[in-house]
Amino acid sequence: MNLLKTTLIQSDLYWQDIDANLAMFEEKIWEIEEPSDIIILPEMFNTGFSMNAGNLAEPTNFKTFKWMKQMSQQKDAAIVGSYIVKESGKYYNRLYWVEPDGSFDFYDKRHLFRMGDEHIIYSEGKKRMIRNFRGWKIMPLICYDLRFPVWSRNRYSKEVDGLEYDLLLYVANWPAPRTWVWDALLKARSLENQCYTIGLNRTGSDGEGIEYNGHSVIYNFKGQTINEVSNKQKIQTVELNLDKLLDFRKKFPAYLDGDGFEIN
Repeated sequence: MNLLKTTLIQSDLYWQDIDANLAMFEEKIWEIEEPSDIIILPEMFNTGFSMNAGNLAEPTNFKTFKWMKQMSQQKDAAIVGSYIVKESGKYYNRLYWVEPDGSFDFYDKRHLFRMGDEHIIYSEGKKRMIRNFRGWKIMPLICYDLRFPVWSRNRYSKEVDGLEYDLLLYVANWPAPRTWVWDALLKARSLENQCYTIGLNRTGSDGEGIEYNGHSVIYNFKGQTINEVSNKQKIQTVELNLDKLLDFRKKFPAYLDGDGFEIN
């Protein structure tokens, strides 16, 4: 069986304090007792969801990135989470995927949350990122991306004679008043894309007074919840089974009737 152990770190965040958040997450990562393949952190995990990019952005290959590389190597697990990056004079809500051997990739958030003026401060991403890791194809996205199913559509690929990815994951700062939307859309993404879907959200409140209640969740390819959903700070490690996913797709290949399209 091709198994993948995923660890969700659902946590409160220190508002706009990079050093405090890195120290806090380092402690939480070392609390993970069993081996894990992927350790997932929230959106803007080192600051909270902030528009103060001018003071908080880091250049590429700086403190937070180096910290992620160190944690990945020490725990022999991929580390994934987003933070504020400045590149070529522009700011990005950038998700980094860092692996134990030092290899990495990144994804810049495509859909910027205009109700919080994110689209004014940050530049949008132009491409998706799908990472092959330990026998799995994984596509990470960020928070507000969840509302746009075309961007996450799992299309049939002739090159691999199958779907593009097996696991879809979202890192988020998703406010408590819209928890029901979070739940509904994550389940829908699992069903329509015939994949496992993980949503990792934060808890607590930020410096703008916005409340978050976690509700981090994993849905399987049938839209069934396979972890304990909580609104408290919590570390969960859950094992996913690729053979069960592929067997389901073989028996119910709805993806073969999907509509062809291109994303601009």
